Amino acid sequence: MGLSGLGIFHTVIGVASIAGALVGFIRYGKISLKELSGRIYFYGTLITSVTALGISKHGGFNAGHAFSVFIILLIAVAYFLFSKKESSKRARYFENFLLSFSFFLSLVPTVNETFTRVPVGHPLAKDITDPIIGKTLLFLFILFIAGSVYQYFRQKKVNKETSVYLEG
Repeated sequence: MGLSGLGIFHTVIGVASIAGALVGFIRYGKISLKELSGRIYFYGTLITSVTALGISKHGGFNAGHAFSVFIILLIAVAYFLFSKKESSKRARYFENFLLSFSFFLSLVPTVNETFTRVPVGHPLAKDITDPIIGKTLLFLFILFIAGSVYQYFRQKKVNKETSVYLEG
């Protein structure tokens, strides 16, 4: 597999981040920064994205590095909305979307790297142009869209219930 020490650290933290996101989606229907799973996702993703900047198979700044910078930007804005716009119901929609979008984007290099490395000696894909990678990413994109729609309507319901509770 040929991972450096930084690559191993990056992978371990990345797996923990994915686990945190999945727990959040299952338990809360979203990545919630109020919950431990959401904080694991946030900080793990931040560390994973920063460490990705020090990893390069091809030398120099590449698409994977651009993904990392963009993911850092997405989670930073989501954190700002969470911490500084607590009372804004509209901010929750954007916070949910940004965290989910950052998760989807982090899966792109994850799928590419995993499928071209595992199983060792006979990987699922020869390179990133292999159809299995494209089909997997399409499936994940459809899940992301469906999940975003679900989160929108769930947040709308939460916002409405909060308004009724505050008025009553």
